[in-house]
Order: sequence, then C-alpha cells, then structure tokens
Amino acid sequence: MATNKSEIINILAKNYPNFLKRDLKKIVEIFISELRNSLKRHERVELRDVFSLEPRLKKARYARNPKNNEKVYVDEKYSINFKSSKMWSKKINEEK
Repeated sequence: MATNKSEIINILAKNYPNFLKRDLKKIVEIFISELRNSLKRHERVELRDVFSLEPRLKKARYARNPKNNEKVYVDEKYSINFKSSKMWSKKINEEK
C-alpha cells in the first residue's frame, strides 16, 4: 500500500487534533527534506526501531540491452538500501 504526503498529513491531523494542519504539513516537509539532504550527502539515515536507509555505491559495469542484445556501459551510481527493524519485520509478518 503506497501512501502519499497528503495522506500522511491527514492521518497525523486525525491522531493529533490539537495541531494545525499547516503545522503538520511543515513538519512533514522538513522531515522529508532532511531525509533527502542526508541521502544526497551519502549519509546513513536511521529511525531506531523503525527502519534504516543507506546509500550504496554500485560499481560501473557492462549491462545488456534486452531489446537488441547489445552491451551497454553503465556508470557507477548510488542506490538506496532499505532495511526494516526486527520489531517491524515481526509485526508485518506475524500471522493473525
């Protein structure tokens, strides 16, 4: 289930009725921008007992174009490695 920013803000507004919606929107914007900036600086981001995000460098390599079977050079690039915490993994995978 994908969730977008407006849904997150609506859920927070429902759970915290004392906060104004515009303040919650600012909080979510700041959180996302800090997360993005940290990953751009190639720093590891960790929310204890929830998840961690880590940028990893993929080496340059030759790949194959499946359409015409040509070799294509792919530069090195960063990808984001997501890892959920043990607690969240247990909650997600527990049987009801």
